[in-house]
Amino acid sequence: MNPPAIIQLDHVYAHPPAAVWKALTDPALHAKWWAAGDVRPVVGHRFTLDMGAWGQQPCEVLVVEPERLLKYSFATGTLDTTLTWRLTPEGTGTRLTLTHEGFNLDSPMGRRAFEGMKPGWPGLLARLGTALGV
Repeated sequence: MNPPAIIQLDHVYAHPPAAVWKALTDPALHAKWWAAGDVRPVVGHRFTLDMGAWGQQPCEVLVVEPERLLKYSFATGTLDTTLTWRLTPEGTGTRLTLTHEGFNLDSPMGRRAFEGMKPGWPGLLARLGTALGV
């Protein structure tokens, strides 16, 4: 039996934490770089992300520290993973650390999701940077 798999990435943006936070928590900006959905930084808030061909993925906000930390469950009932976004000021910019954890590699769906998302997240984080420039 494999332990749950984790994806962890750092990306540095030339924008302050407030701007990066807005891209993570403002539904209009979030839709520009990743997926449409009513994401809001409120503990207990339930929302769905429209993942196109992968369908509507239910999520629930678990932890909020404004402009520092956002953690929510992702794909509840199917993948049952967790996304943690940690923002750390770095110079005049922000280091964003993404941790996507809980992939069940013993499940074919969990393994496929991990193998698809691991190479996919770097591109999404680059798109987040593009959305910040708007």
